Amino acid sequence: MPSSTASSKKSEAQGADGGRDGQIVRTSSGEQIASHIRWLIFDGSLRPGMRVPQDAIARNLGVSRIPVREALIVLEREGWVTIEMHRGAFINALDEQSVHDHYELFGLLYGFAARRALARATPGLADRLSDIQSQFLAASEPDELRRLSMAFNGTIVEAAASPRINVPLRAMSALVPGSFFASVPGAIDVEKRGLAAIVRAIQKDDGDKASAEYLKMMGAVGDAVVLLFKERNLFEAPEATD
Repeated sequence: MPSSTASSKKSEAQGADGGRDGQIVRTSSGEQIASHIRWLIFDGSLRPGMRVPQDAIARNLGVSRIPVREALIVLEREGWVTIEMHRGAFINALDEQSVHDHYELFGLLYGFAARRALARATPGLADRLSDIQSQFLAASEPDELRRLSMAFNGTIVEAAASPRINVPLRAMSALVPGSFFASVPGAIDVEKRGLAAIVRAIQKDDGDKASAEYLKMMGAVGDAVVLLFKERNLFEAPEATD
């Protein structure tokens, strides 16, 4: 599951704060409301082509329409909705290639961070990552797996010591709301294999290999998410609107 110390406050917190089990969370944060709307899209309550019911969302969350509008601006920037003047916001159909691109970008960013971390010869990096990877291998609870995944990626980003890496990570939101490892079939096995391969490359001080393994792992995660979205019909054509 893509996440880092820098991005977790925005990307991965969105899943939990936006309603891990679909429950409504009272909040005045535009970003957390955006997460709630992503959940409504994910669970099929909002389908492609539908108008976002801003008043109902504001009422259910106990907020005014202002943070809802702020959330929609965030969602439009991410490609989830299209805002039409005097008509409202409409749900966009998700695109399969865009999902692949999303996870490939994560792979490229973390792979770049791994190369930078090795170039800086960060003391004890391989041992810290190996310890996290061993804990991930032994874990079974989705929330614990999420925490360890975040710790692994965050350790690499921190070791890279390049603030510019955090900029694109903060701009990327989670595509799967809620508990990622509970929602995406096969994601646990993909990440177990991927983290082990990345650790082996780090232990050999091979930045190019670590980068390639990150890209491979995130590509496989993207494949799993695409299959999940297909099962949920999230790639279907937009519904007709008046």
